[in-house]
Amino acid sequence: MPQIVIENLFNLRINSTHVNRKVIELIHENGTDWMHACGKKGRCTTCKIILRSGAENLSPPSKPELDFLASGRLKAGERLACQAELHTGEIIVRVGQYNKFPHVKYSE
Repeated sequence: MPQIVIENLFNLRINSTHVNRKVIELIHENGTDWMHACGKKGRCTTCKIILRSGAENLSPPSKPELDFLASGRLKAGERLACQAELHTGEIIVRVGQYNKFPHVKYSE
């Protein structure tokens, strides 16, 4: 069963019965706010996740992600939540400092 753990949201666990879904869709369906400025189209990096573990459970990087990696707008271990699909298993992620909402309380 796919599962997302968001470390700096007090280890919030999001379980899903759906496979091959975009990470941001699973987060939003759980009722958790997650930033996205381009309408989830892979045109910006505001939905960035910092991947702590579970990369093998995600789809390969998309063309927009590879372009952002090449330009330095994404670093190794960072993915776009609007592009990365969670196939199965668990991923552990963090919200980046610059991608935090002011109205959400984060843990560190």
